[in-house]
Amino acid sequence: MKHIIGVIVFIAVITVALGTWLDSINLLPPLASAEGIPIDWLFNLHIQVIAFLFALIMGFMLYSVVVFRRKKDDTGDGAFIHGNAALEIVWTIVPLFVVFYFAYLGVVTLNDITSPSRNELVVEVTGSQWNWRFDYPEYGLSSTELNLPVGRTILLKLTSIDVIHDFWVPEFRVKQDAVPGMVKELRVSPTETGTYKLRCAELCGLDHAYMLADVNVMSPAEYDEWIDQELEEIAKAEAGPALERGQRVAELMGCQDCHTLDGSPGKAPTWLGLYGKEEALTDGSTVLVDDEYIRRSIVDPGAQIVDGFGGTMPARFGDELSEEQIADLIEYIESFSE
Repeated sequence: MKHIIGVIVFIAVITVALGTWLDSINLLPPLASAEGIPIDWLFNLHIQVIAFLFALIMGFMLYSVVVFRRKKDDTGDGAFIHGNAALEIVWTIVPLFVVFYFAYLGVVTLNDITSPSRNELVVEVTGSQWNWRFDYPEYGLSSTELNLPVGRTILLKLTSIDVIHDFWVPEFRVKQDAVPGMVKELRVSPTETGTYKLRCAELCGLDHAYMLADVNVMSPAEYDEWIDQELEEIAKAEAGPALERGQRVAELMGCQDCHTLDGSPGKAPTWLGLYGKEEALTDGSTVLVDDEYIRRSIVDPGAQIVDGFGGTMPARFGDELSEEQIADLIEYIESFSE
């Protein structure tokens, strides 16, 4: 009996010490969403169970090594134990119920963080290689940074135009795939103002590691002010010259992710000196880069591919951009001609 009590005390001490240490080293980034509260609770519960299982294994082993070590001049064999049916039943049934309990907690937590709430703000998120675009249908504007008001539930409607991406802000805890041809939903209720980093958590190609975007969580008053400023900028751009409108289109569509503006190499031809240039194509012919060629490259990017490039230009722009936006974009590209 003394050995049973001794090993129980030893395991308890290891469990408490290990659990306390794991709690103190900040395994998770700062919490910044309401959905993260039950997630962190469940994560910490897992950690405590893991600490106990580690202590259970190491405790028995270390206790046995120290207490039941072979005595000096003891050359006999230890007692042969064939098995213990009761013990085997216990260590099968108990873990089974623990797994079922954690499955139940997972279902409850998932239901809690995905349930709709009143007055949700809808933001449409589009992932593409390798950038993010955010559309706010309630206000009719778009941005390359995600701006959110604190204390309000945000319904993110995610999709992708090429491959599978994944929306992940570590401080929000929740994440969701953005799948081509589908709209996936993710709810998040920011609780702390500040700037966070959105990352793609699904390996999506060459520049996967650089598929980042800022997430700005602001007070409701600051958010309303940002909306007003954006609407004012849109109205000003629409009334301004085509060059400025084209620049805005290029920024929203993520054109600079592939096309550089300074002549440096990129995943697609640089825009510096491109307009009016004779380009060699993959089929051996040449083409003059003029309005018609640029428009065709936007609407049907696979028709005439510049030699040394290919397969990176998304085919979606022909559907997403109006004729006026394409004309504005051509004007912007032309401004970089030498």
